[in-house]
Formats: sequence, C-alpha cells, structure tokens
Amino acid sequence: MLKDVVIFGLEDYAELALYYLQNDSPYNVIAFTVNEKYIPESKQFKGLPIVSFENIESIYPADKVALFAPMSPKKMNGLRESIYNSIKEKGYKFISYISSKATLFDNEIGDNCFILENNTLQPFTKIGNNVVLWSGNHIGHHSEIKDHVTFTSHVVMSGHCIIGENCFLGVNATLRDGITLGKGTLVGMAAAITKNTDDWGVYLGNPAKKMEGKTSTDLL
Repeated sequence: MLKDVVIFGLEDYAELALYYLQNDSPYNVIAFTVNEKYIPESKQFKGLPIVSFENIESIYPADKVALFAPMSPKKMNGLRESIYNSIKEKGYKFISYISSKATLFDNEIGDNCFILENNTLQPFTKIGNNVVLWSGNHIGHHSEIKDHVTFTSHVVMSGHCIIGENCFLGVNATLRDGITLGKGTLVGMAAAITKNTDDWGVYLGNPAKKMEGKTSTDLL
C-alpha cells in the first residue's frame, strides 16, 4: 500500500484532509496539487509544496504516491467527479480517509472517500467511490450510496435505501426506509423524504415536496 499522499486542492477541504491524515491515519502527506493557474506565488500551502497537476507525473510518479481529492460538492459534486476522473486517467491510485471514530461493520467502501467522525455505517451497507460523509450521519442497514455523493451532518438514512450518483443531502435530513434517491437529488436541510425522488430534483420540507421548475444544479 502506498503511504505517501498528495492532496488535490488548496481550500478548506484540503486543509481539513491534511489535519485528519496527519493526526488519524497511517498516511504521510508530502505535497498538494492543483491546476497550474491556481498555484499561488509562494508555491506552498501549510508548509508543503504545491505542484502543478498538469505535470505531477514528473515529480510524483503514480507508482510512488497515492492521491486524495476530498473536494466540495460544487455543481452537485460534478467538479469533484471531474477531478476524480482526471486523476484516474493519469493512472494514480486513491486513498480513502475513514475516521477512527466512525463505527463500521466490514462495510464495502470505495476509493477517494472522506468519512469523518461519528458516522455509523450499519451492517450490509455499501459506499461507492468519491463519497463525502461529514460528521455524525446514520447510514442504515442493507443500503447503498453510489458514487460522487455528499452527506453533510446528522443525516438519518433508514435501511434498504439507495442513494443515486451526485446526490447532496443537507444537515438533519431524514429518509424513511426503502427510499431511492434519483441521480443528482438535492435534499434540503431538515427535509423528510418519504417517497422516491426524481433525477436532479430539489426536495424541501417535512414531508418533503419537490420544487417545481428547479433542478439541483440551479441551486448548488
């Protein structure tokens, strides 16, 4: 297993990733990377070098380091998805960070996942690739979260749910058992989902209702 890691990004998520990896993982963060046009004049972030993503192979070859890109959910996780795919195309392996304070039960978890403290993943749940689970979520049994999804905090997802790709779930959202969220669903803060959702829909309230005339990409 590759231990040296380069983090993609320079904003809050990258700073948090550095903190968690330094204090709660076996990994050694050695640098950051972003696209050339975003590199600051100092070419450093948090005391570590920043290298151009366009030329990263010449400095940190894919057989020497792993990448981690725990980015924000902008464009309904589409930006993070694009970066994830670009890194894969370069042949790099990803790590996932899973907090030592999360509760797991031999769950299947994909790559480039960022799973913070106090998440509970019940038995027989599956987490896809490039998923962010912020702190304090309940992931119910026999459920699946597909790729490029963000859970904020204190989301309660009951058992036998399927979360489609590119979904975003706001703080304190609740899903009843057996729910399927369509691709790109945006679930608002404290919304209670009692029925399956449409692709790219926006759902607010308790019980949640779909916002007519709006798609999730209009709002996030």
